Amino acid sequence: MKKEFSLISTYIEQGDTLNKKVSKSPVIWHLAHSVKVINSISKALKTSNPDDYKPRFNLVGTIVLTAGSIPRGRGKAPKKSQPGDTIDVEELKKYIEIAKQEFSNLKKLDPKSHFSHPYFGQLNLKKAKKFIKIHTRHHLKIIKDIIQ
Repeated sequence: MKKEFSLISTYIEQGDTLNKKVSKSPVIWHLAHSVKVINSISKALKTSNPDDYKPRFNLVGTIVLTAGSIPRGRGKAPKKSQPGDTIDVEELKKYIEIAKQEFSNLKKLDPKSHFSHPYFGQLNLKKAKKFIKIHTRHHLKIIKDIIQ
């Protein structure tokens, strides 16, 4: 995730860039959303009870995690993972640093730490880390397309 965090920081200066042919949201929205997802999943993993983890097969989750990509335009970010209407750049920078630390700290957690994804069901630590990478890369690709 080092590369992904580096790209996130690099794209901040182009935060106001918008290309409605690619996305109705500007670059900064995608950055803030990605960071918010990293931080909220990290928090959920930290606070989960590993004894409560109940693995279940989920076809959509299996496809996305195996393919390593999220198809565009298929899902909608849940309200709680959407950034507000105004995004403060300095605040975003602070949350990026928190996300870096939180992601790094995931390696200390029990492998059965988990969180519930709205489309993929319960994801354990390994699958959650993989999802974070896939999700972040998905939004970085959108950002790249917005800027081009």
